[in-house]
Amino acid sequence: MKVTIVGAGNVGSSCAEYILIKEIVDEIVLLDIKDGFAEGKALDLTQTTSTLGFKSKVIGVTNDYKSSSNSDIVVITSGIPRKPGMTREELIGINAGIVKSVSENLLMYSPDAIIIVVSNPMDTMTYLVNKSFDISKNRVIGMGGILDSSRFKTYISLATNFSQHDIDAMVIGGHGDTTMIPLTSISKCDNKLLSEIVSNDTLQKISSDTMVGGATLTKLLGTSAWYAPGASVSYLVNAIVNDTKEILPCSVYLEGEYNSEDLCIGVPVIIGKNGFEEVVNLDINKNEIEMFEKSVKAVKQTNLALDGLI
Repeated sequence: MKVTIVGAGNVGSSCAEYILIKEIVDEIVLLDIKDGFAEGKALDLTQTTSTLGFKSKVIGVTNDYKSSSNSDIVVITSGIPRKPGMTREELIGINAGIVKSVSENLLMYSPDAIIIVVSNPMDTMTYLVNKSFDISKNRVIGMGGILDSSRFKTYISLATNFSQHDIDAMVIGGHGDTTMIPLTSISKCDNKLLSEIVSNDTLQKISSDTMVGGATLTKLLGTSAWYAPGASVSYLVNAIVNDTKEILPCSVYLEGEYNSEDLCIGVPVIIGKNGFEEVVNLDINKNEIEMFEKSVKAVKQTNLALDGLI
């Protein structure tokens, strides 16, 4: 198995590191536009081979898409990161052109690859890739829901002292501070409903903290987070490579599912070796359904900025 990661910055290199540690692929190609940057990251990672014990190969290249030939999975992290006070939507003008160009180059050398989109605004970038190229919709996946759900579980754990390993919780909807929907109605700690464990005020705080989870880190760090995003990408790559059939929240193209169509947005999907296999319907409450409908409208509004690019 071969994975190409475009963008050797914090997220891309963290993603490569976690994939290497998991030993789930034979080769990783790190590709970046900055001269020597990906090569340096690859060499640094290679020098952990004896101490971490992995056997996979990692190479770095500057703008050489031919090196990505015959990749099974490609990960797009390219684009400028968020700065403090900047919304994901504000990134669209710059990142749309980058993501479309990167996707075109990747598909030239790996026409059958599964594409994982990380670049923000992620739902709109995933939609851009779907609409710009003649490829099966199941091969284009936006990663955001996995990251948002990991943050949701973190805040639940902090509020309840339950281990994250004993928490079943998911975030659907748009990958944005105002569009994501932490599903508090069906979240569980050790198989007990979260709503039966904490007060309604605590429940609302957990949800609010989750929704601004990315912005909170951007304010603290001065740039976007990278450990959790990188780990979330590696988790998705593992699910594809090992055909786990896990149900994961991902941004995918909808054609009537959840009463929505012609957009990419976060919903539960079954992940396997061919990408996402089907959308899973969840029994969510009326309020969450209404929130999802509002999220759909917001994401579609953001997509209008792609006029002329697709």
